[in-house]
Amino acid sequence: MSGQYEVGSIVEGKVTGIKPFGAFVALDEKKQGLVHISHIAHGYVKDINDNLSVGDVVKVKVLSVDEASGKISLSIKETQPKPERPERPRQSTGSGGGGGGAAKRSGGSQQQSQPQGFNTLEDKLKDWLKQSNEIQADLNKRIKK
Repeated sequence: MSGQYEVGSIVEGKVTGIKPFGAFVALDEKKQGLVHISHIAHGYVKDINDNLSVGDVVKVKVLSVDEASGKISLSIKETQPKPERPERPRQSTGSGGGGGGAAKRSGGSQQQSQPQGFNTLEDKLKDWLKQSNEIQADLNKRIKK
């Protein structure tokens, strides 16, 4: 592989520079590529320096090679296994969930079965309107003084 890298191949390289948008990785004496910040790790990367340092030896996957410009796009995260997401808890089958807000409007008993602390957008809107009216009334009182 002297100078020619295939898309999809995984190679080792050395981090030669770090910029806010990505890290430059030397693949050999003559070729280097860029690992964009979005391909550093699975998940959000705010600062590349938290994950990489100049001189680090890393495994990278070749994403693309532009023959005309010689630019090579690389990914570190695609050489690592994707972290498993924790399984979301399933809704119980007896609640009749998925009705949007219809169950709330039709009967009061359904509303009480919701977990405490959970507010629908409709409830929040009522609270915001109430707060807004209170603030407006307070402002009106100050203006009249």
